[in-house]
Amino acid sequence: MDKKKLVVFLPAHNEELNIGKVISRVPRHMHPDWLVEVLVIDDGSADATVQEARAAGADHVVSFPRNRGLGAAVREGLASCVRLGADIGLMIDADNEYPAEEIPNVVAPIMEGRADYTMGSRFKGVVRGMKLHRRIGNFCFTLLQTLLLRRFIWDGQSGMRGFSREAMERAEIIHDYNYAQVLTLNLVRKGFVMEEVPITYQVRVHGESFITFRKYVGNVLPAVWKEMRRPVGNSQRAGRKPARKVALEPGTNLHK
Repeated sequence: MDKKKLVVFLPAHNEELNIGKVISRVPRHMHPDWLVEVLVIDDGSADATVQEARAAGADHVVSFPRNRGLGAAVREGLASCVRLGADIGLMIDADNEYPAEEIPNVVAPIMEGRADYTMGSRFKGVVRGMKLHRRIGNFCFTLLQTLLLRRFIWDGQSGMRGFSREAMERAEIIHDYNYAQVLTLNLVRKGFVMEEVPITYQVRVHGESFITFRKYVGNVLPAVWKEMRRPVGNSQRAGRKPARKVALEPGTNLHK
């Protein structure tokens, strides 16, 4: 029996001090029927991000010749997961803020057939070290998604997300700067089932985020407007039978 494949992909730009730690925390043996591979999308890094990723055990690296933006890196990550034959893709930021050891929790709803798209939710779980202005910004942009989709969302900006094969094939990210809002709007509007999973979050120790409030507002709000005006098709989920529930290896934590 051929194993199914989970590809964990990390968009990365100048993360030489963090990326190796993230890769070393990725669980490689979640289930005997699943193969886990790590893919790095190097977004034009000028430091040793690629070398550190390979040294830590990355199976695949895709490098952009110049910095194109997080949205472009995530778009390429999803496409590369499909090319690599992934049944499930899991995106995690390369800044070591998100708990790679909790990947089994985040992909469990997809493995069990309950969801097509999952988000590791910091605000349903534990948040350590996040400054007040970032909490307020997260709340405002999450509220915007909640209003547009008419469903409650806890954490619309999470940097840890899981995707079914069809969700990866159908996902569209319409701008290069970021992905967080437009990706969720795109997939939920197409009928893909989303589920949020509590995670443990710790603000980065090394490096700085590329995001500034002014650039974020200037790039994200026009993209949200554009996404909501676009026609979208429906997923093929309707009528599908739920996947067989799988048991992960003994000791794997599925619920915080």
